[in-house]
Amino acid sequence: MRHPFQKAFNIRRHEIVPVFLAVFYFFCVLTALMVLRPAREALGMQGGIDAVRWLFVGTAVITLAVNPIFGWLVSHLPRRLFITATYLFFSFTLLVFYSLMTLTPEVIGVTTGQVFYVWFSVFNLFVTMVFWALMADRFSFDQGKRFFGLIAVGGTLGAIFGPWLAGRLAEPIGTPALLLVSAGFLVLALIAAWVLTGLQPHNPAERKDPEDPPAVDEHERIGGSAWEGFRAVFKSRYLMGIAAYVVILAIMATFIYFTRLHMVAAMEDSTDLRTTLFARIDLITQVATLVMQALVAGHLMKRLGVSLTLALLPLTAALGFIGLAIVGSFAALVVLEASFRAVQRALMRPARETLFTVTTREEKYKAKAFIDTFVYRAGDVVGAQTEGLLARLGMGLAAIATVAVPLALVWAGLALWLGKSQRQKAIAASPMIQGTRGEPRHDIP
Repeated sequence: MRHPFQKAFNIRRHEIVPVFLAVFYFFCVLTALMVLRPAREALGMQGGIDAVRWLFVGTAVITLAVNPIFGWLVSHLPRRLFITATYLFFSFTLLVFYSLMTLTPEVIGVTTGQVFYVWFSVFNLFVTMVFWALMADRFSFDQGKRFFGLIAVGGTLGAIFGPWLAGRLAEPIGTPALLLVSAGFLVLALIAAWVLTGLQPHNPAERKDPEDPPAVDEHERIGGSAWEGFRAVFKSRYLMGIAAYVVILAIMATFIYFTRLHMVAAMEDSTDLRTTLFARIDLITQVATLVMQALVAGHLMKRLGVSLTLALLPLTAALGFIGLAIVGSFAALVVLEASFRAVQRALMRPARETLFTVTTREEKYKAKAFIDTFVYRAGDVVGAQTEGLLARLGMGLAAIATVAVPLALVWAGLALWLGKSQRQKAIAASPMIQGTRGEPRHDIP
């Protein structure tokens, strides 16, 4: 007889430990990020909102430069080692920033804040990209549909715990010490990743269920070129579709982001008060995400399928921008951002990550790295410059809505196409997909 916990989350006994480790892993990653994020926002605004738009360009350039380096690591190192190298590199840079802030506090200013802003943006993209790439490699297509929503809860809990922890520790230990706290959680995330990969089957005989992920030799190198991620995206309609989906996602998120910056800048002049406002918005967003994950995310992808789940975020964006253009208040912005982020993190992100469960291992790490870092930041740049142009022309929220709403409709159509393409790839890879209770079936919900 299955335990109520197993029934509630549609999880088998031998899957409980790997899923728990994945939840803990994501919790540590998001805690490491969110401990620092409110300060990143406030520091970035010191040079003005126009400067933030150019920081987006700088971030895109840096992510493009870093991608071949990450691709080389993926090609030449076993999975555990390139994950370790990535996380230890960012932990080391946290220690460098900590040393600068404590040993030479006089150098901290607008320029340093902007450097930290760009670095944090790259840090954020790469550590989360590595996490989800490993999830797509560690769990099968069926497991991704069942577990990625649950695993995302770990990230939401970390995103709530991080700002709370920062608020509790900033005064007694000082803001610079938060960088050490972030580094510590990155190390914990790395330990969880090592244990999680150790539990994956290493040869086909270890697989207990047809729906288990394929066996992976931890000493095996993925191989290929450092530039393969670039080429793979442009050679595949499916990966190009994912890239287009991500670009539109980034543009929409950037429209919301700069609308928030404008409203907060108009309300407060103090960096500390702005940090507080940003932290409050983040807290509301994370709580809304957690509520959605707890109530609907666990079963929604199974019931609606990946296509409709991916299309929910475009629908939310379209309705939200229409409402914001009509009301135009800070409260309406908070509602839009909270609902957008909640649907993005609770529903869309797990569904989008399942798209990579039907790709090759090289595409999971290299092409995904290119899409989730440079392509995403390129979308940021397009969104930031478009919003800046509308602002310079003196056009307000209504103008942004006239751009965002039609774009959201295109985005929704793309979501439906991606879900259909994923089903076709899954069927082509395995003519008989196993049901969630082990019975064979030929359809994929």
